[in-house]
Amino acid sequence: MTDSIRQVPLGLKFAYTAFMLVLIPSYWMSYGPTNFLYFCDIALFVTLVAVWTNSALLASAASVGILVPQILWVADFAGRVIGIPPTGMTAYMFDENLLLFYRGLSLFHGWLPFLLVYLVWKLGYDRRALFLWTAIAEALLLVCYLFMPAPPGPERIPGAMNPPVNINYVFGTSDTAAQAMMHPDLWIALLMIGLPLIVFLPTHFILDRWRGRLAS
Repeated sequence: MTDSIRQVPLGLKFAYTAFMLVLIPSYWMSYGPTNFLYFCDIALFVTLVAVWTNSALLASAASVGILVPQILWVADFAGRVIGIPPTGMTAYMFDENLLLFYRGLSLFHGWLPFLLVYLVWKLGYDRRALFLWTAIAEALLLVCYLFMPAPPGPERIPGAMNPPVNINYVFGTSDTAAQAMMHPDLWIALLMIGLPLIVFLPTHFILDRWRGRLAS
C-alpha cells in the first residue's frame, strides 16, 4: 500500500477535530478532568492523534482497547431501542433527566468503533498496538484504583460539576456500590490480568489476521 493511500481524508480529520473541540470543554465543565481517564475517552484522544499523523500504531492501539466494549455498547443501545437490551450499560441514553446535548455527545460510543475499523483498514494494523494499549490500560487501572473515588459518589447536582466514580470499573461493575465478592486488591488484580487476556489479545489476533502488517 502506497503512502498516498495510507492517508486519512482531510475532511475526516477536520470533522473529528471539530467534535473533540465540542466534547472536551463540555465534559470538563460537567464531569471534571478525571472523566478523561475512562478507556473510551483516552481512545478518543489517541484516535485524534492517529487521524492527524496517519499513525497505524495509534489507530491500532485504540482499536485493541475499545472495539469489544464499544460493540457491546452498540448492541445494548440497539437492543434498548427495540425493547430487549442485553445489559443496562446504555440506560443513561434514555434518561430524560440527562440533557439531550450530553446524550448526543455520548453517541460517540456508537460510531467510534466503526471509525477505528475504517482507520485500521486504511492505515493497516501495527502489531505493537497490543503492548502499547496494554501498558496504557494497566497504568490507567492503577491510577483509578489508587487515586480516584470509589462508589457510591455524591448525589448528582444538575448544572454542577459531577466527577465520575468507579472509573473503568476498578471497584466493581456498579457505580452505586463497590463489589463485595472479594478483596478489592484481588478484584483489581483480576481486572489487570483478565482484560489483556480476554479482551485485548483476541482483538489483536483478529485485527492482525485481517489487516496485519509489520511496522515499518
